[in-house]
This record gives sequence, C-alpha cells and structure tokens, in this order.
Amino acid sequence: MSLLLSPKILPILLLVASNVFMTFAWYGHLKFKTAPLYAAVMFSWMIAFVEYWFAVPANRIGHQVYSAAELKTMQEVITLAVFVVFSVFYLKEAITWNHVAGFALIAAGAAVIFRA
Repeated sequence: MSLLLSPKILPILLLVASNVFMTFAWYGHLKFKTAPLYAAVMFSWMIAFVEYWFAVPANRIGHQVYSAAELKTMQEVITLAVFVVFSVFYLKEAITWNHVAGFALIAAGAAVIFRA
C-alpha cells in the first residue's frame, strides 16, 4: 500500500483518474448530439471540475520526483491510452493502423523525454 502512495506511483494513478474524467468531459457528450450545446458545455464543465481534483494533486505530488516536462509527458501518454479505451468501448469507434502508428510515434517521443 505504501508503494501506491509513493510520489512515484500515486501521481500516475491520479493522472489516470483525471484523464478518465477529462475524456468524458471532452468527448462524452458526442453520444448526446441532440442535447443543447449549452447543456453539453455545462455538464462537461462539471465533470472537468472533478477532474481538477485529481490532476492538481497529481502534479503537486509528482513534482517531488518528476520534472514538469516528465509529468506532462506522462499525462499525454495516459490521455492517449484512456482515449483509445473510451473511443472503442464508449463511442464504438474503431482504432485504425494510422491511429496506432501515430500513437506509437508519440510514445517514442515520450521515451526520449524519460531517457536519463
């Protein structure tokens, strides 16, 4: 349990939670295209408010052991991973080879950031 609460692991878990909320805030309304735009914006904003309760502590805690660039890189990779799952299972949209190739290039960039 103490490993999960360490400044190396806890920020990653918080960023995953943050990205689940933010992905729903940004893209969840796409299943409700008949809802008024103002309602989609307001509901998305309420979800994003919760997201901040995960993202801000993730960065505050994570900055004890990671640079800001490393935290941002983790966030982007986690965002893509969460988005792929969300897109396939919630929006029922296929991931193409072009998507996989593009995501792989982003992951390669992330690997460069974390190289000592």
